[in-house]
Amino acid sequence: MKRKTATKNLISKRKAEHLKIVVEKDVISRQPTLLNDIKLIHQALPELDFEQIDISSEFFGKPLKAPLMIASMTGGAVMAKKLNRALAEVAAAQGIAFGVGSQRIMLRHPEMTADFAVRKWIGDGVLLGNIGAVQLEEYSPQAISEMVKSIEADGLCIHLNIGQELMQKEGHRRFRGLVENIRKIIEKLDGRVVVKETGAGLSVEALRQLAKCGVKYIDISGAGGTSWTKVEMYRAPDRVLRQTAATFADWGIPSAFSIIAAGRIMGESCKIIASGGLSNGLDIARAIAAGADMGAFARPILVEFMREGKDGAAEFIKIVINELKTAMLLTGTRDISALKRAARVYTGELRQWLTDYKWLIGDEK
Repeated sequence: MKRKTATKNLISKRKAEHLKIVVEKDVISRQPTLLNDIKLIHQALPELDFEQIDISSEFFGKPLKAPLMIASMTGGAVMAKKLNRALAEVAAAQGIAFGVGSQRIMLRHPEMTADFAVRKWIGDGVLLGNIGAVQLEEYSPQAISEMVKSIEADGLCIHLNIGQELMQKEGHRRFRGLVENIRKIIEKLDGRVVVKETGAGLSVEALRQLAKCGVKYIDISGAGGTSWTKVEMYRAPDRVLRQTAATFADWGIPSAFSIIAAGRIMGESCKIIASGGLSNGLDIARAIAAGADMGAFARPILVEFMREGKDGAAEFIKIVINELKTAMLLTGTRDISALKRAARVYTGELRQWLTDYKWLIGDEK
């Protein structure tokens, strides 16, 4: 019992440290998202009224008022219950999706289920559970399925965070078998699985592996936003890990490239979520035009919540929605389907990435 309690306290302490560091420290990757290299073409004659803009979408078989998600942030911290419930309410009010943080601690300590069970607060909205890919070796598909059911989630996010694990003294060092374990969970949950990175992006090679697994939902979470190797740098217990984390603080694939690559590799049957350094509605518009179906925010929402509470988080989402609609009117696109076909030009470093992967460019100009 003492060992179990000690483990629970260790996980809670680590998650609380993560939240504090993300809000208070410089944790943003110096590598740009390259979303600014996606130039949407201004249309001076859009032949649209602002009220005509339709940003409704669909996710996990449910309607969304906007193609947005509040991404998973915390699991097991002291304030997890308060944060999850408040953000679930924001998601419900704005008609967007919400994903809780890692449920690993809940698997070990079922008494903490209430911290994640927020169906009451999100109503009929889209709610997603969360577990790390490295935990799939530790827990059976049946245990993971029951974990999802226990919070009445619509599906599960499986997060990939190898870089972060390597920077933790207590982190994993064995990563063989991840693809097969992901495939088993997808089969067990009938495809109701989002495979997501955590700020380092998804490569062409990784995307091909996930496509073979039958992944139908993917969150590219590219470089340019929160660097979790950088977060771990602030809590590293020794010089070796601290210096290693600093060296790899800006590691990863820019969000814009991962979005375009995912769109070409995963096909139309896969829902692509753009995250990793997105900061406003224009970024969402750029991401959708480049191949994403929706966008997700984590740190910006957390910062607003810590500063202004639930109202601050809600206001942020309202601003993003207004900016997205503005971008759509300025590009003459009435709905999300039209935005996916918006005129655009790829420039700068992003163009270089696409040139080096010539087969990805296709007929893009």
